[in-house]
Amino acid sequence: MKILRRRWLVVLVCGAGLLFATVHGLHRLARSRTYQVFGKLVPRAETTERVVALTFDDGPTAAVIDDILAVLASRHIRATFFVTGADMVEAPAAAHRLVAAGHELGNHTYSHKRMVLRSQAFFRSEVERTDELIRAAGEKREIYFRMPYGWKLVGLPWFLWRTGRTAVTWDVDPAPSPKVAPEMIVTRTLEHVRPGSIILLHPWYQSGPSVRAALPLIIDKLQAQGYQFLTVDELLRINTGGAPVVSQQ
Repeated sequence: MKILRRRWLVVLVCGAGLLFATVHGLHRLARSRTYQVFGKLVPRAETTERVVALTFDDGPTAAVIDDILAVLASRHIRATFFVTGADMVEAPAAAHRLVAAGHELGNHTYSHKRMVLRSQAFFRSEVERTDELIRAAGEKREIYFRMPYGWKLVGLPWFLWRTGRTAVTWDVDPAPSPKVAPEMIVTRTLEHVRPGSIILLHPWYQSGPSVRAALPLIIDKLQAQGYQFLTVDELLRINTGGAPVVSQQ
């Protein structure tokens, strides 16, 4: 009996260890900004030129779009806005204004729900409804995709790969929580930025005031260092004569 109990104990311990390793591995895969099992995932462009892409997630909302557009226009900056379909329905004029000002719209899903453990029908609805709204706002370029929270497993990359879409993440996230002070957002950006970086900012909601206060400082300091700001589409095409520069991990 003692031998049998020991064997069962070994089996239980091994099983628990295997379960932990599996869950840990899936969590790392879901959160990875540089790897997915299907298709293209772009965390940055591989280039030595001092160019970066400034990207904004969520929105747009009518309440603060004037502030953001004014800062970008005064510094002659074009950025990429990964927008949600639900917000575009609430503020359709805001999306049109972004495109009219020369900014790029990317797809950040319709509802901003986590895109893991969902059906292919769910992925299709979230992505295609938002694509339609982006086209209606006037966007003519390729529509890049960014998953909410950066989360994905197998189903979403499979859908993106089958439908020829490129997922774009980031390599600079200076405000991971809404309580980060503007000065810290600027400092973290300058510490982590490098040629080809894709910078992530959330200017619309809880972290919005700090991000909006930091935005002109980020732009001014990076321009002083010789950086040029491009849209994501421009950044990924800069070294290839028109074909995207994709960081393959």
